[in-house]
Formats: sequence, structure tokens, C-alpha cells
Amino acid sequence: MSIQNLIEIKVKEGFLALYNIEIPTVEFQGTRKEFEGDITVVVFPLLRYKKGNPVQIGEDLGKYIVDNITEITNYNVVKGFLNLVVADTFYVDFFNSIYANASYGFVSPQENEKAIMVEYSSPNTNKPLHLGHVRNNLLGYSVAEILKASGKKVYKTQIINDRGIHICKSMLAWEKFGNGETPESTGLKGDKLVGNYYVKFDQEYKKEISQLISEGKTEEEAKKQAPIIIEAQQMLLKWEAGDEHVVSLWKEMNSWVYKGFDVTYKNMGVDFDMLYYESNTYLLGKDFVAQGIEKGVFYKKEDGSVWCDLTEDGLDEKIVLRSDGTAVYMTQDIGTAIQRVKDYTDVGGMVYTVGNEQDYHFQVLFLILKKLGFDWANQLHHLSYGMVDLPSGKMKSREGTVVDADDLMIEMTSTAEEISEELGKLDGYSDVEKQDLHKKIGLGALKYFVLKVDPKKRILFDPKSSVDFQGNTGPFIQYTYARIQSIIRKADFDYSKAVIIELHEKEKELLKQLELFPEIIQHSAANYSPALIANYTYDLVKEFNSFYQNVSILGEEDKNKKTFRVQLAKKVADTIKLTFSLLGIEVPERM
Repeated sequence: MSIQNLIEIKVKEGFLALYNIEIPTVEFQGTRKEFEGDITVVVFPLLRYKKGNPVQIGEDLGKYIVDNITEITNYNVVKGFLNLVVADTFYVDFFNSIYANASYGFVSPQENEKAIMVEYSSPNTNKPLHLGHVRNNLLGYSVAEILKASGKKVYKTQIINDRGIHICKSMLAWEKFGNGETPESTGLKGDKLVGNYYVKFDQEYKKEISQLISEGKTEEEAKKQAPIIIEAQQMLLKWEAGDEHVVSLWKEMNSWVYKGFDVTYKNMGVDFDMLYYESNTYLLGKDFVAQGIEKGVFYKKEDGSVWCDLTEDGLDEKIVLRSDGTAVYMTQDIGTAIQRVKDYTDVGGMVYTVGNEQDYHFQVLFLILKKLGFDWANQLHHLSYGMVDLPSGKMKSREGTVVDADDLMIEMTSTAEEISEELGKLDGYSDVEKQDLHKKIGLGALKYFVLKVDPKKRILFDPKSSVDFQGNTGPFIQYTYARIQSIIRKADFDYSKAVIIELHEKEKELLKQLELFPEIIQHSAANYSPALIANYTYDLVKEFNSFYQNVSILGEEDKNKKTFRVQLAKKVADTIKLTFSLLGIEVPERM
């Protein structure tokens, strides 16, 4: 049990014993540097349950805690803040209990507990992954890993949007202008090749629109009557009818894209347990619409379309079936969610990693699934995230102005190389070692920059500033990890056992930070926020560097102190490696 949990129990117990009042929660904060203490109970919130002088209430609680917790040796009250002094022996015993635990902070999944399915990426097969997909993938992957570390069983999945008019646009442009070229003949990744034809379609479409407008058509008429868009619409109808030629072309071009995606995912360091394809799921959900009509969840209009009236829930009316009987996206998502629970019967909740422009869609989806009577619908979460902007402005995939994910990762590696060479940090490395390290630093910088920000916030991404060896960056934390590895390599003595009673204040501060780790994992999982893990790691590293600058480690003459400090440094490094694994970031042994 953490010292905070122990104090919380005793504060509640003390409040009941002293005032005969039960309190639901206790608020804590770190003790300010100018006061004596290690952890502070904030008294002010307790005044809502017990009127009185906050200083006197703090004094009453402080005396009760010191009398009832042997690990608390003293206290002081400053206004409405009860500062508690924790015995060194508590932190030493705590450290000894975690030192040999390689997965400290991680919780194993409980038997028979329901699994969580985390969906992320979910690209279209008409273009490569771009910067927006990078944030999506990094968030989804990291949240899945954090949920696993918190004790949940997790399935990682994506639904690939492999059908529709946008796919046909690429196919048609390739047929008309491709001259049979392939990824092999061009040397291009398949997703890039297909993406080029999506851009080509838009260029030709705009030419035809301009031509029709010059002939007297309105812009709206021109957009509908342009021959190339009509051809694309006809191709989609042929695909839906199972036309042999169109389906064969669709399969071939999609196969090119999948191979390209696989390369990108591997380089990005993300993976999936199963894949769903919209071509297999777009008809799902229609049966449940019929059931929903019987239950009164949906109703049919005179034109035959089916709707869900959510006005009493503060939303609007939502169509779930068109008048011609075809499904809409909402219908597909209803059916896909239900199908996933059929496929994986131990799934009891889902996390959808999708940009915040879809907030309303998921609000409606979750509400409809609840109304249909699915218990697991209460465990659905939309991991909504803000857009990623660049100094150059907004991206548009139709115009070919997106920042390609592959190109971005290459740029990050190059930026890491450039800055590393400027700083002269890699003297004595072979070219292969340098290349490997540049990639770790570059991708680490990218991932950390994206994940340290609360998912809901918009990001302005600057590749150069993310690769900085100072401040709240991935490379700064990686460098600290490598520094600790250097200390460990130089420790040419047996540091397996140490006997410590009194702690240096910097050792104590570092131990306090380590004690927070299990709680941070649980808090991060509960909030679906890798940012909490990222910023915890930065705080841990800052605390270590303060420790490193203020105490001697290998130069310490006292053998017990030297041994303990090497152990402490090693545990900090182990924890950095664990936290960064949750963010999908590698740590270099040398830097």
C-alpha cells in the first residue's frame, strides 16, 4: 500500500473518530519546498463537512495521524495545509520491495475479466498514412499498452475503409492514366502509388469542372455532370454488383496499399491483433435496425427511411437506413460493434481512437447501442483528439499537400542526425550504430512530442524543436537513460546489496517519484491519456538529474551509500524504459 493510500485511510478514520463525520475523499499535494514535509493533506475541502478553523482541524488530524501511523514522524500546519513528514525507513523499505521487480507498476490481468478492444488507425485505401494518422496510431497504440499495464486484457484492431467512391476515384484514374504501372515497375510503395492517382483524379476532375463552367454550367451542375465523376459513380455501382473486372482491379490495388501500410506500421512500431474491412462490414447493422423498429428505438418515415429520435436526450433525429434500404455510416458502426462482441465474446468495452470532428457521431452511436439494450454499450469510449497542424498550414489529401507519415519519419531521423552531429554526441560510433541511434532518437522525439500533449488539445508540430536534448522532449529523456547506463557500466563492484537507514533529501525526492508510478499507470488508463505517462517520465528524469548533480554516485566513499545510489539510478532507468515502452519509444543504451 502506498503512503498516500495509508494516510487517506487514517484521515477518514480520524475524521470519523474526532468529529463523527464520514468524508468521501481526501485531497493531497506534494509539500512545498519551503516547508518541512513529504506529503500534504489539503484541509480546505474538508470544511464542507466540518465547519471550523482549518488550522485547528489540521492540528487535530496531524496529531491523530502521527499517533496512528508509525511511518509518519512529524507534522506541521500552514494555514489550511497539513504537511506530513514520512520516515526514511518507509522509503528504504519501499525501494527494497520494488528493486528486483522488473515490471514494477504493471498489473497482470484478472481471470474472467472482460477485455477492452481499442480501435485506431482505420485508414482509407486510396492514399498513404499522413500526419493525422501518426497521432491516431501513436495514441491508440499507447492507450492499448497502458490499459494492458493497468491490468486489462486488450485487443488492438482497426477497420480499413476499403470501399466507396473515394476508392473508385483512385482506381479510375489509374485505369485512365496509369499505363499499367505497378509498385514494382515504379519503385514506389503501393500506398503512395495509389495515392498519386487519387490526386490525379482530383486534378482531372477540376479541369472538367472548369471546362463545363466555361460552357455555361453552374459550378454545382458542373460538379455533378463532369464525365470523370460520373464514371467513378458507375464504377462503384459495378463494384457493388460484383462486376468481375472492377472487383479484380479493386483487389489488386488494395493489395498494393496493404503492403505499403504494413511497412509504415512496422517503421512506426505499432501493431494490431485483428483487422476489419468496411467491404465486409458495410451491410452489417441492417438486421438490428429491424429489431430496433420492433423495440420502438427506431421509426419509419413515409418515404421508407428509418430514423432514431434522440431529441429527448438533447440530440437530434438520426437516419439509420435510407429510403432505398441502403445503410449509412451509423448503421455500419452499429453492426460492426455488435459483430466484434460476437467475434470476441470476452469483449466488454471498446475505445474508438478518432478525431474530434466525429464527437457527435460517437455520442449518437453509443446512445443508440444503449437503447438497443447492449450492456457493454456502457463501456464505450471515444478517444477524441485534436488535429495536428504544421507551421506550413492545413493538409489536403486531394490536392497532395498532406505530410506523408513515411516522409515525416525519414525527416525526423534526418533531423536527429543533423542535431547529433552538431552536438558531437556520437563520436566513435560506427555508421550502422549511428543510423540505428538516429532512428531511435528521431522517432522517439516524434512520439514523445505527440503523446506528451493531452489528446483533446490541438498540436502545432515542429520537427526541429521536438529533437532537442534539453527540456521536455524524448531525446532529453533518452539521453538521461543512456547516462544511467554509462554509470552502471562503470560500476565495477557488487551493487546487489545495500544497507541504508538515512536518506539524502535528493534520494528521498527520487523515491517519492518512483512511488507514484503504479498510481500514474492507473490514472492514465482511467483517463485514456498517454500524456500523464509522458509527463510523469519527464518529472522523474528532472528529479534524477537534480539527484545526479547534487550527490556523488560512483565517487561516494561510503560503500553502502555508493551501492544504494547505483541501485537507485538503475531503478530509475528501468522505470524510464517501462514508461517509454508504454509510449512505443525505444531507449538507447549509449548516446
